[in-house]
Amino acid sequence: MIWYVALGSAVGGALRYLLGGWIQQRTGGVFPIQTLFINVSGSFLLGFLQRYGLETAALSPEVRTMLTIGFCGGYTTFSTFSYETVRMLDDGDWRHAALYTGLSVVLTVAAAVLGIGAARELIRAR
Repeated sequence: MIWYVALGSAVGGALRYLLGGWIQQRTGGVFPIQTLFINVSGSFLLGFLQRYGLETAALSPEVRTMLTIGFCGGYTTFSTFSYETVRMLDDGDWRHAALYTGLSVVLTVAAAVLGIGAARELIRAR
């Protein structure tokens, strides 16, 4: 099982690096939109995979572990979110720090709810 987690983590981390850099180049890097996007999309994906993987036989336990603990764990960036928030606070940018924290919490929870709902609908459609 550890190799499934390791493989998923490697792929998720590499995608986070590539996608985060690509987004940052296009947005200018003033606001950490790349981390916000990755956390929101990762929350959606984790919600979807958990619901779908646990309620159907479509994913083996090994593949589900690789995708959830491995890929989503390597892809999402909570520690980066924490550091970026503290950096904004240290810079005296309380407005952006509050906006970033609020958006991160609300959007990632909403994305997880949407992912779970999407998996539910896919299961019903089968």
